[in-house]
Amino acid sequence: MTSSAVQRINCNLITPGFSRATPAEPQARIFNIQRYSLNDGHGIRTVVFFKGCPHSCPWCANPESMSGKIHRVRREAKCLRCQPCLNDAQECPSGAMELIGQNITLEALLQQILKDEVFYRTSGGGVTLSGGEVLMQAEFATQLLQRLQALGINTAVETAGDASQAQVLALAEYCDQILFDLKIMDAEAAKHQLNINLPRVLANFTALVQRGVNLIPRLPLIPGYTLSTENMAQVLAFLAPFGLQEIHLLPFHQYGEAKYTLLGREYAMRGVAAPTEQQIAPLQAMAQQAGYRVIIGG
Repeated sequence: MTSSAVQRINCNLITPGFSRATPAEPQARIFNIQRYSLNDGHGIRTVVFFKGCPHSCPWCANPESMSGKIHRVRREAKCLRCQPCLNDAQECPSGAMELIGQNITLEALLQQILKDEVFYRTSGGGVTLSGGEVLMQAEFATQLLQRLQALGINTAVETAGDASQAQVLALAEYCDQILFDLKIMDAEAAKHQLNINLPRVLANFTALVQRGVNLIPRLPLIPGYTLSTENMAQVLAFLAPFGLQEIHLLPFHQYGEAKYTLLGREYAMRGVAAPTEQQIAPLQAMAQQAGYRVIIGG
């Protein structure tokens, strides 16, 4: 999932006790709760990042989100070389050993979210579910959204929409807004390069529009993949029948590079420059000429 905000690897907001669920309690695997976000929806928001993604976008700024597994990493700069922890993150005296990902029950997650309820009420903000890909844990996410809406809290989801239509529509029933990522608009390239089922994605987008869901299409601008007038034209051609008012363009950045090193993974986009204003301007102009309000960065 491409997000406009820079995400931190930070699991300290989730205590180990939250994983102690009874078999009857719904639980999810998340890797971060980011508070006081001014992106990812209106107002001050709490963003919950779900772990696991079916796609393989080489530019992903949250590589820790790709696998559904809990990772154990060591931050060399913090390590004391003292060896008492035996690679146990809970025993590490310096915080060098860290677990990325944690299981959390629905009730425990709600407790965390509601700590900031006053900020949602006063700013017109709310809660955004992101990832990874939220739809990989669709049942839990739908239950969470339903509870939040019952409490009068604004809800938003960031998704690439690549799941069964039943899951997508069930989730959307409790969303005030869906930030829907469109990427490579050539079906063969999308499947080969990103493992995205583009026909299913576009069918789900269409079904959401027909249901009257508040949708905002977003396009990451990635050199070598989506940063082209050709791809932009295909996006606009697909969106043309729907009468939407706004589109977000998300320029590529290198903020996630250090995470690949931490995870011991190769970063395919190393050395690729962020797009310049001159490269973005033609795509922005195309969208504006098509009648859209264009937001750069989401």
